[in-house]
Amino acid sequence: MAARAYPARAVADAEAALTAGTDRYMHSAAHALALAAVEELREVRGTVPGARVLLLVGGGHNGGDALLAGALLARRGCAVTAAPATDSSRLHATALAAARAAGVRLAAEPRSAARSAAGGGGGRVGVDLVIDGLTGIGATGPLRSAAAELIAPLRDAGQPGERDFRVLAVDLPSGLGVDDGTLPGPVLAADCTVTFTCYKAAHLLPPAAPLCGRVEVADLELPVPAGTALTVRPADAEFGRLLRVPGDRDHKYTRGVVGLWAGSQTYPGAAVLAASAAVRTGAGMVRLTAPQRVVDLVLARRPEVVPADGRCQALVIGPGTDPADASRAAELDAALQRTLGDHGEPVYAVIDAGALPLLAARVTAGARCAPRHVLTPHAGEAAALLSALGEGTTREAVEASPAAAVRCLAEATGASVLLKTTPTLIASPAGTVLSVGSGPGWLATAGSGDVLAGIIGALLAAVRADVDNGVLPAVRGAEAVDAARCAALGVRLHALAAARAADTAVTTAAGRPYERAGHPVAALDLTEAIPAAWEQLWRASRSRCSGRG
Repeated sequence: MAARAYPARAVADAEAALTAGTDRYMHSAAHALALAAVEELREVRGTVPGARVLLLVGGGHNGGDALLAGALLARRGCAVTAAPATDSSRLHATALAAARAAGVRLAAEPRSAARSAAGGGGGRVGVDLVIDGLTGIGATGPLRSAAAELIAPLRDAGQPGERDFRVLAVDLPSGLGVDDGTLPGPVLAADCTVTFTCYKAAHLLPPAAPLCGRVEVADLELPVPAGTALTVRPADAEFGRLLRVPGDRDHKYTRGVVGLWAGSQTYPGAAVLAASAAVRTGAGMVRLTAPQRVVDLVLARRPEVVPADGRCQALVIGPGTDPADASRAAELDAALQRTLGDHGEPVYAVIDAGALPLLAARVTAGARCAPRHVLTPHAGEAAALLSALGEGTTREAVEASPAAAVRCLAEATGASVLLKTTPTLIASPAGTVLSVGSGPGWLATAGSGDVLAGIIGALLAAVRADVDNGVLPAVRGAEAVDAARCAALGVRLHALAAARAADTAVTTAAGRPYERAGHPVAALDLTEAIPAAWEQLWRASRSRCSGRG
């Protein structure tokens, strides 16, 4: 099912009446933490007894959770040390007493204990597991100095996979921006995070999300907030239900026609990639408007592409185009004018790369996008767009707070906006931000974005074709949902195709994302893996339906 993240305040309010005056839920949380710790220890050293564990403990409930989990581990034969970030009198009294009774040692010099745990204490071998219980979801801003000093040597030991110990975070790695996914200060990246009741936004939003590692949600039998989620990560079964399998009465026009305005004399290959992606995603037809050199290259690779203008259900405008090429820019600008205009049939569109500066000029002059238009900027393009629209910012600022940037762009333009981050974010003017895993790092290669644009164009064309054919109702309010969900589905297909092409062995959402390193891929390799990724998502939806019995 989808991962839904709620505001920290809403989570606290929803459970307040049940948790007041009882430690029952703290014990349940500690039990879930201890089970996760056991799994981490078995992976890192094969056995639990004799394992060395360091607890990083703050004065709140997360510190109490860590102490009680440490007590359970000590009873299983672990050597457990607690390094408090505050005076012991400010620690959770009941949890501290239970930890001491179980044999947990309270470090007299917490910073020295942290250095030793990292392997930097005069020849000591360090620890096997660190449990981060410094702060909880109610904390804001960077870590206080005492806590920051505790994590410093552990951070210096390297990133997950590089260091000799595992890190298990309680609720979330301490110091993250809980509701906005920002990094206000130093954070100890986790291998695994155990959170309670529901996801928090930091688990799904960049730049915080990659620091959470594998996220497990422990059900403490507390209520989930009733309000709107801050962000949602759709499940593969949901994505699969958006895919359309053609019937025996379908033909190329009922399956969706994509109009492609891509490629230029300088970047002709982008059109080959976008066209190939649209074809392999299932478009009934791809029409191409481009310079003759680009057309020749595309037809040599994809002879089914039609090099002629005509009616389309979705346009892809901008991949591989150079705004400095005056004649090509004029063609793209004319296509944008028709797309943004009020006359004629509403056309879904992907507006990418070289078309984004042209769009900014149009919006500044008074034009307005609709939610059916999907903008696909990376951080630099998003910063340039926002600045052109009067929201002065920088690439660094967008990268520091991408959730705020994608929401701002959606509101400023009226479009659905896909911001290329890790994970990728999609926002529409009135909708919840969607978060989708971006795929393995091998995707960071020239032409990858052109493939994504072609995938989304085909998906949008299929939705519009279903509206045209009466399969879906022509409801204006549904446009934002259709376009944003199609964009999210496109990202997921793109990621799965990359994982298959690079052979990184995709696992389930509960497991480690990529179990093998894989190998390099070129953008064109992705297009050949799209059909298998498509079938994987479709099967996910079918197995879920059959499982309902």
